[in-house]
Amino acid sequence: MRSFNALLTESSANRECFPYERFLAYGPESLTDTELLAIIIRTGSNCNSPVDIAGQIMDLGIGKEKGLNSLFSLTLDELMSIHGIGQIKAVKLKCIAEIAKRMSSQTRGELLNCSNPSDVADYFMEKLRHEEQEKTILLCLDNKLNLIEECLLSIGTVNSASLSPRDVFMRALKCGASNIILLHNHPTGDPSPSKADVIVTNKISESGIMLDIRLQDHIIIGDRSYCSLREKDLLWQ
Repeated sequence: MRSFNALLTESSANRECFPYERFLAYGPESLTDTELLAIIIRTGSNCNSPVDIAGQIMDLGIGKEKGLNSLFSLTLDELMSIHGIGQIKAVKLKCIAEIAKRMSSQTRGELLNCSNPSDVADYFMEKLRHEEQEKTILLCLDNKLNLIEECLLSIGTVNSASLSPRDVFMRALKCGASNIILLHNHPTGDPSPSKADVIVTNKISESGIMLDIRLQDHIIIGDRSYCSLREKDLLWQ
């Protein structure tokens, strides 16, 4: 019969197989994506361990939103469809995705150069590339192209009904902007501008000339790609 000390040693060795204990012993770098997520989930159900639940979450995503990126695209209802995930856990998981998005944006924002379309696109890439609806953002800049304010203008397809020069310049004038940049995302992942994108952009650009507020660019965000209408010579000014 094995001694009590031997049983304790075996039990200790087995515990190292669990993500939480392996984290304490070897650090977060030793864990897989599934194991990291399992630590956040913490408890399982009668049918599933935390690791099982984490694996199901990561498998629910589609295409570019698989793995840990599933947390960006899955809804609360989709998360709660997994046995062992209730509303509280689902909300926590969505909050983790939002924290990751904001941390990425904050790091890039400290070095944001609004005169460079690629820098602006990089800054907003993580914020917009996971969105399932088009969102239009206005950047209000001073005369040296420093960011004064960032604001959400509309949700939905960019057209004259959802985005008007009046909406744009009311915000720009309110914060004393001398220059502005428009951004929106294409959920399809293809940042190529539509005819409506070009028409609305230049309608706003022409209005800005009369108000002495220059539209510097309209940048469209895709999946790890972007299109600058200024770089494409699609701004008529």
